[in-house]
Amino acid sequence: MPYIVDIGGAPANEPCAQLGQTHRFEVLNKLEVLAYKYAIIARYGEPPAGCRLSGLANRHDFGTYTTLVLHVENELDEAVADYAERVEEGLGTWLEAGFRAPVTYDDATAVEIRDDPIELLVGALHVTRPGPDGRFPIPDFETLHRNLTTAFPGEAEIARARLTEAANA
Repeated sequence: MPYIVDIGGAPANEPCAQLGQTHRFEVLNKLEVLAYKYAIIARYGEPPAGCRLSGLANRHDFGTYTTLVLHVENELDEAVADYAERVEEGLGTWLEAGFRAPVTYDDATAVEIRDDPIELLVGALHVTRPGPDGRFPIPDFETLHRNLTTAFPGEAEIARARLTEAANA
């Protein structure tokens, strides 16, 4: 039976856009959900066939907010059930996936916005990259980097090209 797992609008322990309080809430909320989707993919890999990650609009007295959800189409598939169980709790912080927050806040006021999705991915790929010797400074970075490179090959190529360019400058 199909069902939905609501993962949230951003990692649980991170500040995020506040409905009814944050200027340009809708834009920032959608940016955070997209970045959260990327972060979930970095941590857990792409969803297997039979489920998918997407934003879901939720209506509230103060307006509409979006959260990241996992749509599960085939709960009997072992890979789908395993993925759903792993992503259900989401993330606690952006750093767990090698990401910087897409928006930095001072209370409910956005003070720095990184709104280019490609740059969010390239940044995470740079953070989690191996050293010159091919080894990862933090073992967990190997998983994050591999998942991002597999899911986003175009952005991985941009990240590699920039590192090569910087090394040759």
